[in-house]
Amino acid sequence: MLRHLARKLRASGPVTVAEYMREALTNPGQLIGIWYISEWMAMGKPNTFQLVELGPGRGTLTEDILRVFKQLTSVLSKCDVSVHLVEVSPKLSEIQAAVLTGGKAQPNPEDESAYMKGISKTGIPIFWYRDIQDVPPGYSFYLAHEFFDALPIHKFQRTEKGWREVLVDIDPEVPDQLRFVLSPSRTPATQNFIQPEETRDHVEVCPEAGVIVQRLASRIEKDGGAALVADYGHDGTKTDTFRGFRNHKLHDVLSAPGTADLTADVDFSYLRKMAQGKTATLGPIKQREFLKNMGIDLRLQVLLQNSGDTATREQLLHSYDMLMNPEKMGDCFNFFALLPHHRLVHPDKKDKPESRSPLPPVAGFNELLLK
Repeated sequence: MLRHLARKLRASGPVTVAEYMREALTNPGQLIGIWYISEWMAMGKPNTFQLVELGPGRGTLTEDILRVFKQLTSVLSKCDVSVHLVEVSPKLSEIQAAVLTGGKAQPNPEDESAYMKGISKTGIPIFWYRDIQDVPPGYSFYLAHEFFDALPIHKFQRTEKGWREVLVDIDPEVPDQLRFVLSPSRTPATQNFIQPEETRDHVEVCPEAGVIVQRLASRIEKDGGAALVADYGHDGTKTDTFRGFRNHKLHDVLSAPGTADLTADVDFSYLRKMAQGKTATLGPIKQREFLKNMGIDLRLQVLLQNSGDTATREQLLHSYDMLMNPEKMGDCFNFFALLPHHRLVHPDKKDKPESRSPLPPVAGFNELLLK
């Protein structure tokens, strides 16, 4: 797949800045699209392919993925592809419909599981749902890109009297101001969400993320497919990551509620536990490793060769640095996958193990050797 794209880029000659902006270096959509097709091929090219995105934002990532599918029509020609978007916001679903269908989406009857449907600009059916449980069963690839970090968390602090939940209360000394307080005794959440083996003194738990991962794992176990989670996070090592952003700047989480975006890093160790062994899990792997394994260095090399002017080359190197530098996005953004067990380990068969063909590597999580 990467060789195919490299040949395509080498043949295209110099690229404009606009064309470059559509390439994977400034948006992970293209490489994510390649990841799904790579996994679809590794799993034997099933004849149906549902792409399910949770919280699709403005729809630009799905648009990039569909552009990859369009470029690789010959590979997907015998596959029935459809897109399923899980979106609760009416405003965002309208924006997504405008981006993906050119505004040609229409509401569905209320007795249908999808509340809206349309056809993408590339001719692929798209459906909108309010809950992942409404998405029809079937062989599906799931995408959660900056989705889990916006879900509500519970915060807990270890004290001399045991675990206490961190709560929000009015500050008695400053009217109209909020403050954090500790619960006087154990709350139901403390009893349900703290693992006995927990070693940290401060823990954030997102129960909603746990429920969604359980549903994803159950679906993949039953119907096949895979899930790719891309988000800010850690593997059970961080403590207090709850923060607010307003106009892209850090903002006090308790100040002027409702005016800032609130996020908390995803605890991938918790997601792994919540998969409950129904699927295999890979990662989290840092963004710079994932993109390196996906061939980003080759893409940079090709784009630099095809860039005639200094400004474009500088922009390319700046974008590469933003994505790969450990001090920037390289180390704080992570990729994590749920896959069927048979994708990583051959199912038990009576034939001799040595006669089995080796399983293809999982793109992004294994280093791909480009010849």
